[in-house]
Amino acid sequence: MSPPGDHSTSLVERQAASGIEGLDSILHGGFPREEMHLVQGASGAGKTTLALQFLLSGTEAGESALYITLAQTGRGLEAIARSHGWSLEGVTVYDLSPGDLAEDLGADQTVLRTADVELGELTRRLRQVIEQTQPRRVVFDSIGVIGLLAGSSARYHREIVMLRQFLVARGCTALFLGEWPSETHGEGPLNTEFHSIAASVIHMEQTAPDFGGVRRRLRVLKVRGVPFQSGYHDFRIRTGGLEVYPRLAAGQGDEYAEYRRLQSGIESLDRLLGGGLELGTACLFIGPSGAGKSTLAAVYACAAAREGHAAAVFLFEERPETFKARAIGVGIALQPHLDSGRLTIEQLNPTDITPGEFAHRVRAAVEDREAKVVVIDSVTGYFNTMGDVSLLSVQMHELLNFLSARGVLTLVVVTQEGFMSVGPIPAVDVSYLSDSILSLRFFEADGAIRRCVAAIKKRRGEHETTIRELFISAEGIRVGDTPLRQFRNILTGIPAPSSPGQDWAIHGGTATSEGGGSRG
Repeated sequence: MSPPGDHSTSLVERQAASGIEGLDSILHGGFPREEMHLVQGASGAGKTTLALQFLLSGTEAGESALYITLAQTGRGLEAIARSHGWSLEGVTVYDLSPGDLAEDLGADQTVLRTADVELGELTRRLRQVIEQTQPRRVVFDSIGVIGLLAGSSARYHREIVMLRQFLVARGCTALFLGEWPSETHGEGPLNTEFHSIAASVIHMEQTAPDFGGVRRRLRVLKVRGVPFQSGYHDFRIRTGGLEVYPRLAAGQGDEYAEYRRLQSGIESLDRLLGGGLELGTACLFIGPSGAGKSTLAAVYACAAAREGHAAAVFLFEERPETFKARAIGVGIALQPHLDSGRLTIEQLNPTDITPGEFAHRVRAAVEDREAKVVVIDSVTGYFNTMGDVSLLSVQMHELLNFLSARGVLTLVVVTQEGFMSVGPIPAVDVSYLSDSILSLRFFEADGAIRRCVAAIKKRRGEHETTIRELFISAEGIRVGDTPLRQFRNILTGIPAPSSPGQDWAIHGGTATSEGGGSRG
């Protein structure tokens, strides 16, 4: 080990990895060594699981580990470890509760208060076990017990400071677990009593939405002398430990600037879009249910796979089987690309997944599978079930910026109200996040329901401003060769003949008036 004054010592050597990949990423390597760190949160937030992963990470690196528990039994800790498939071999568990201390001291104590005697005996035993085991990593669970025995805030603070100094002097990296908020106090201001003496502070939260599973998140409040990623980060407790999903940080790595064009393979559609859609941009496919948004998104996903790129489809509103059956039914050859692994389709449950976990899955598709096209179908369902739309808009903006910087074409499906809508659809405006907008609509002509498509916006390059008919059938997908000049107000949802007094019918892409004649 380098001497204390050697600045060549790497950051990793000066930090103790938590054993949780996402948390270590947030902490830029882990907890600073030979310091006290405070992990606080409500019961059930995941503090004990985090602490066990921290100790087991140390044992894997050959470091001695000690878990001092005053809040639960050693048998309980072993049960938690077994539930995750872990063995506590190599971790010394020291079970010391105030009740046990009282029994050991006997019932003949009458001069001093029992709490005073218990606290003194507790402190003595703690020092003794630390001296005996010589641990490199220590977990102290929980500091609230010392507060109960101390009797006063001043003595409570003094005891924690002395314990911290004792541990640090012996080269220990220590996690102190604290309950906040307690069930008796309810929600309230964060307890910051020991923030000043801790080298880092992590606050863990869990909330129960009106519908769906419990959601958890954490926030690093401080890390002394080490950079870290601020803000809230979602996490989940799975079998095997905590999975932490760091927020997407802007400005990581080189940004994509080529904007290479991806063509759909449907010549008339590419022409409408000025030659295709560019990698590194986001395009909204917007329209009522059934207008063809998901179908066109599948077209571009397959186009990327044909060129040898990976594409990832994330579904919030339908099953993968339905998505595949519809695409195959209109001639989109998904299966070869699914078999090759270049195309993946993943169904997400919005009531179970958090925004942070969703962003993590998208990031994994881009960084691990090198996806160049990402389809989010649909952002309407995602927003409607996640909660705060304004917050989700910011998170979606962050995600789209991340994807753009890595040269990904993001296709975002947005559902609008239509004649098949049941009740109003909550407003979700993400148009400002997009580089291109493709609007799809229904209209009535010649006694039939038809579809149309128009490019509303395209930041990179020119595009056609005409409205074309969109044909989706078992024969394939086609965009009409001629604009729908015979109608007006199509995009508003109430189309009308462009010439008053005339009714136009469409036959094979050619419009004819009731009085004879034709228009191309």
